[in-house]
Amino acid sequence: MIDRAPDEFSARHWPDWSFLGSIHRVRVIATVSTGISLAVVTVTTAYTVNDRYDGVAAVLATVLIGCYALTCLPAVWFGPFAPRRTRGLWVAATFVVGAAPAMLLNSPELLTNLTFAIAIGLMLLPLRASLVIGLAAAAGQVGWMWGSTGRVDWRSLIILVGVTVALGIVLALAFTIGQLRAAREQVRQLAVDQERERLARDLHDILGHSLSTITVKLGLARRQLEVAADIDSALAEVRELEVLSRQALSDVRATVSDYRHVSLVAEIAGARLALRAAGVRADLPTAADDVRPELQAVFGYVVREAVTNILRHSNAQHCDIRLGRDWVEITDDGNGSAEITAGHGLTGLAERLAAVSGTLDHGRAPGGGFRILAQGPGTS
Repeated sequence: MIDRAPDEFSARHWPDWSFLGSIHRVRVIATVSTGISLAVVTVTTAYTVNDRYDGVAAVLATVLIGCYALTCLPAVWFGPFAPRRTRGLWVAATFVVGAAPAMLLNSPELLTNLTFAIAIGLMLLPLRASLVIGLAAAAGQVGWMWGSTGRVDWRSLIILVGVTVALGIVLALAFTIGQLRAAREQVRQLAVDQERERLARDLHDILGHSLSTITVKLGLARRQLEVAADIDSALAEVRELEVLSRQALSDVRATVSDYRHVSLVAEIAGARLALRAAGVRADLPTAADDVRPELQAVFGYVVREAVTNILRHSNAQHCDIRLGRDWVEITDDGNGSAEITAGHGLTGLAERLAAVSGTLDHGRAPGGGFRILAQGPGTS
C-alpha cells in the first residue's frame, strides 16, 4: 500500500507506478529490452566462467547465472505493482542469486553483473534505499578485490557505480515525466467536469425560472378559459407563453454554446412579469446602473434564482428586491421553510459569487419569509 499522493515524489517514498494506468506496452518494452541485455550478459559471463574455471563449481556457477536472468525478468514485469513485502523479497532474491556465482568462484569481478539487481532495486524500492544498496555493492566489490588481490579493477567498479547513478537519474526523470502526464490528464478531466457542472448549473437557472413562469401563466390562462370571462386576457397570456418558450429555447442553445450573457436589468424585468402573473406584489428597483459592472451578471442570476424559489415554494404575497452598488437583497413574506434547504440553485449561486470573490447569505427573514443577500468582494 502506497502512503503518499501519486503526484508527490520523494527519495524516501516507495515508487508508485499506478499513475501509468494501462502500461502493457511499457512493460513489454522494458521486459524485452532487459531480457535481451540479460541474454547477452548471461552468455558472455557463462563463456568467461567456463573458459577460466573447471569442474562442478563452473557448471553450478553457469546454472546460477541463468537463474539470475530468470529471477530478474519477472521482477521487471510484475514488480512495479507488487506489495512492498514482495518487492523487497524480489530485490533480495536478485542480489542473492546475482552474487552467488562470484561467491562460489571467489571472483569479485563477477559482482559487476549486479547492475541488473541494482536497476530492479531502483525501480521497486525507495530511491534512497536502492542507491545505498547499489553503492554498498560497489564498496563491497572494492573491498573484496583489494583484500583478495591487493588491487582494484576500476573498470568493473566504474561500470557498477556508473550504472547505479545513471539508472537512478533516469528512473527519477521517468517518474517525474509520468507524473506530469498524469497531472495533465487530471487537468483535462477537471476541465470536462467543470464544463458539465457549468451546463447543469446554467440549465437549472434558465429552465427553472422559465418553466416556473410558464407554469404560473398556464394556470392563469386555464382559469380564464374555464370561466370564459376574459378570452382576450387568456389569449394574451398564451402569447406571452409562446414568447417565454422561445426565449427559454434560445437560452438553452446559448448556454450549451457558452454564449449566453445575463443582464441584471433584463432579469428584473422578467421578475416583474413573473411575479405579476403569480399575483405577487413586488417592489422592484427601476434601474440597476449603480451596480458595479463586474457584478451585474451574477446579481442577475441571484434575482432569477430568488424569484424562481418564490414562485415554486413560498406562497408569498409580497416580494422586495433592493439593490446597492455591490449587493442585492431579495425578501418575501411567504412560508420560507421549503426554501431553507440549500438546493442546486442556491449552491450554484454560491459558486458564481465565489468566482467573483463574493458571498451569499440566505435564510429566514427577521419578520418571516425568506431572505437572500448577495454581496460583492469587500462588502461588510
